[in-house]
Amino acid sequence: MTPEQAAALKTFASADQTAAALIATGDDAGLAGWFNALASPTFVVWRSSLARAEILHTASPDATLFKWNGNGYITRSQGERDAFREIFDATGNINPSLPNVQAAISDIFSGTGNAQDNRQHIASHSKRQATRAERLLASGVGSTASPGTMTLEGILSPGDASQVRVA
Repeated sequence: MTPEQAAALKTFASADQTAAALIATGDDAGLAGWFNALASPTFVVWRSSLARAEILHTASPDATLFKWNGNGYITRSQGERDAFREIFDATGNINPSLPNVQAAISDIFSGTGNAQDNRQHIASHSKRQATRAERLLASGVGSTASPGTMTLEGILSPGDASQVRVA
């Protein structure tokens, strides 16, 4: 977290009665918990890491499953299947927040039917709700149709909260 991000988070928290009390009492664990609560209203963001195994083997938040049959995967061109394998890094992950990755998924699974279902399945896996801290420092609309992009990601620790408190 940069000093500028810590200062922005402190300004944001100071405007909330509960968070301001946590700052005043030096309750870093409580302040971290406050920052780590889900943003309200809901703000949807792109995930920065999505595992291939998660795409292929788990139901999405929308209860969709990857479809192997037909133009979902089996009858895709060899180039499309190769591109799908190559898009994952050495650890088996993609960064769906990157525009070129989003475009690749759209190109690889172009068309209707099972291909369209797979695009929607991957898109569903690629988004999640932001925390208060992530929301404050994110850009974009933050809707399911147009997720925001995070500049700070993840759970804040009590140490992070301490950095915010003294900013």
